[in-house]
Amino acid sequence: MLDPKISSAILAAVDAGFEAQIAFTQDVVRCPSLRGQEQTAQDLMARQYRDMGLAVDRFTIDLDMIRHLPGFSPVTVSYDNAVNVVGAWRGGAGSGRSLILNGHIDVVPVGNPERWETPPFEPRIADGWMYGRGAGDMKAGLVACLYAFDAVRRAGFRPKGDVYLQSVVEEECTGNGALACLARGYRADCAFIPEPFEPRLMRAEIGPVWFRYTIAGSPEHASGFQTNSANVIEKAFHVWQELKALEVDWNARAKDDPHFCHHPHPLRFNLGVISGGDWPSSAPSSCTVEARVAVLPGWDLETARNEVVTAIDEICRADPFLANNPAEVEFHGFMAEGYVLENAEEQERVLADAHMTVFGTPLTEHATPAATDGRFFGLYQGTPALVYGPLCERAHGYDERVDLETVRQVTKTIALFIADWCGIEAAG
Repeated sequence: MLDPKISSAILAAVDAGFEAQIAFTQDVVRCPSLRGQEQTAQDLMARQYRDMGLAVDRFTIDLDMIRHLPGFSPVTVSYDNAVNVVGAWRGGAGSGRSLILNGHIDVVPVGNPERWETPPFEPRIADGWMYGRGAGDMKAGLVACLYAFDAVRRAGFRPKGDVYLQSVVEEECTGNGALACLARGYRADCAFIPEPFEPRLMRAEIGPVWFRYTIAGSPEHASGFQTNSANVIEKAFHVWQELKALEVDWNARAKDDPHFCHHPHPLRFNLGVISGGDWPSSAPSSCTVEARVAVLPGWDLETARNEVVTAIDEICRADPFLANNPAEVEFHGFMAEGYVLENAEEQERVLADAHMTVFGTPLTEHATPAATDGRFFGLYQGTPALVYGPLCERAHGYDERVDLETVRQVTKTIALFIADWCGIEAAG
């Protein structure tokens, strides 16, 4: 545990820099860093890393470097603009433990902008909350890492261990951004990801799997179908309704999982996109459904995929039209395993000490039916990944917002964690 005088100096430095931290967070939120459009936001992150004394590594994800690695998710879009930024602090003699501070810059679509109280990329502060797409998920946490690191140095210290601040893309759809950092060679004794699940330690997370199925039809006039025809949009929805039986079965199996046995519905099947049809007075020529299912930690992905395919095949065989026009299934995007934080006693102790100093209460933990990039470090690198962040409400929804006081407290916790985990010395 840190000397109380050192802790006080670091905490005071966070407070002194918090106004600038919030202003910079707003600058980053103003950048609409949707998939394939992250470069402007990454420009800001690279510039800020450099201004705060970090060596900057900016690189485009090379699919050939990662497609063979465990944890890779298949993609069907161009990665020409998929750029990661890493700010590196070298601890010199290497006497301290190393640390990765990881966060994602990419955000999900905003939906109908008119449904937002204020424009989604014009961050608004009201009643202690910052509103805006990505404000909570997870630009406030990403920026908190940088200002926590800066607070340690402004308090008159420097970390003894190497610190790598990673601003990655692709977290919301594949995780290939974090995987690309691993492929580039970044390693550390601990990873810290301030996802906005409240200031609690995430013990376990599920793994999302994306897939889509397409049913081909015949674009006949709506006045009447031939006996061998059907409306494939209706058939696609029929398949989905029947597939929900597999969701019930999987959640029944979750009752045996030690981390999710008390969760009422951890494995949700989500119909995210449905597209089809060409003309209101014609039967649709095809229909495609894109969906997300979830798997528990320890589940084999190939087995889960096969269960989905088998279920869809059985549904099609039971339907006269679909038996001759079966759905074609393709897996794309997320192909993620679940993750459980294990073998991290020392990392957890340091976080618990920092949390107690800031909040005055013991650290608690939770399991989430969402997913983070923590799995890459824990499953494929042997690096414990601590997921702990501020409070966000309405993530992925209208008027997404993050609680600024928890941002301040989490920044303080991260700063103390850096100092205790990496070790510090007086700045020369």
